[in-house]
Amino acid sequence: MADIETRSGNAAKSGGVRGTTTIADGVVATIAGIAIRETDGVHSVGKGASKALGAVTSRVSGSSGAGRAVKVEVGEKQTAIDVDVEVEYGVAIHELADRIRGQVVEAVESMTGLEVVEININVFDVHIPDDDDEDDEDADGRGSRVR
Repeated sequence: MADIETRSGNAAKSGGVRGTTTIADGVVATIAGIAIRETDGVHSVGKGASKALGAVTSRVSGSSGAGRAVKVEVGEKQTAIDVDVEVEYGVAIHELADRIRGQVVEAVESMTGLEVVEININVFDVHIPDDDDEDDEDADGRGSRVR
């Protein structure tokens, strides 16, 4: 969790009040996850259990579940982020990684005031269009033998 000392530059609005603002790790993870999902070329964020949990959570609670697939380490003034992504086929992965980093830095730094010092991106898969449909069929084009 980050505790950020705040001192208002405009004493008239805040009455010159000082204090601390605490930002939970999950808040940073959610902000980063949403920024990543909004990046063109990203098919999904997270893999395996975290991806499935995020899908279930978003249906049940209405929340995005974005933070569950993103791991963050938050210090007093800085944060580091790790994420697993599945990319769309045909996207230049090195360019996508740069776009992801730009989106995340902009979102996290503007919303939290924390400096993003590191974003580690693990590309675990490439999504091929119609790949999901082919999983349901055998190699000879027929459906499953057992129903």
